[in-house]
Amino acid sequence: MKNTALALGFAAALFAAPAFAQTAPAILFDVGGKFDRSFNQAAFEGAERFKRETGQQYAEFEIRNTAEREQAIRNLARRGASVVVAVGFSNRAAVETVAKEFPDVKFTLIDSVVNLPNVQSITFREHEGSFLVGMAAAMASKTAKVGFVGGMDIPLIRKFAKGYEEGAKHVNPQIEVIQNMTGTTPAAFADPTRGGELARGQFDRGVDVVYAAAGATGLGVYQAAKDANRFAIGVDSNQNHLHPGTMLTSMIKRVDVAVYNAMSDARKGTWKAGATSLGLKEEGVGYAIDTNNRALVTADMERRINEARDAIIAGRLQVTDITAQR
Repeated sequence: MKNTALALGFAAALFAAPAFAQTAPAILFDVGGKFDRSFNQAAFEGAERFKRETGQQYAEFEIRNTAEREQAIRNLARRGASVVVAVGFSNRAAVETVAKEFPDVKFTLIDSVVNLPNVQSITFREHEGSFLVGMAAAMASKTAKVGFVGGMDIPLIRKFAKGYEEGAKHVNPQIEVIQNMTGTTPAAFADPTRGGELARGQFDRGVDVVYAAAGATGLGVYQAAKDANRFAIGVDSNQNHLHPGTMLTSMIKRVDVAVYNAMSDARKGTWKAGATSLGLKEEGVGYAIDTNNRALVTADMERRINEARDAIIAGRLQVTDITAQR
């Protein structure tokens, strides 16, 4: 009965898309949901851009618990989607299993790699973008103590942290970087209360700039920074608008472009399987300057950050990718 009810729930969710045809794309959002204002929302915006520009609907499903992943992807594939876009590293095993069952269906996996002939794997060099915002943090800090709050304690999030630390120490080799991870399960990306607690603990230790790579958990970090009149740095989406005046910048990760390209290429017949890594050179990551934080990032700060960006792209400055060492 439980499996039957689950299947009916999936079917209802999929058929809810009013004009979903067999050739339409589909997207599976990860824990935190499409309105997490961060990673998933960037993916959602890419799908919405596709819909606006083509007039074509897409099917979608939001993960509520890890048990749903495989069956959700299987149902999307069974409907004959032009491409199934699975957002998040946690979907790797499910994509690998289902892609073998449906060799004629295209799958795009974001943030992990599956080596199958019908899977496109998109990863990002988050350490490069994190290096730049680490520099911004060090230049803005008056205490020479900056913080990092990660979501789930995994190599991917440690990659953000390492790049951030190296960027901060590129500016000030003596700076202290205090790091906390929220948890060891995907729920760590959807716990803003805990994020706020961790940020306040870092502020108590003298931190005056904190970078969150934690999905919806980061919302608690940013609120805590606002309440304490400290700086915070957003992630994935441009989050500068959330608390203008205390959001120093955001590390942009162009998940929106990855999703849009996957859907658009499937529609045009130009979609290709294989692994792609997007970094500063490909404009897959970067940092955000807009009207919300323009007054916080001085011309000198911007100049130094852009010089480092150019040096990384040219290969003159190396940023450690801890995931490449495993």
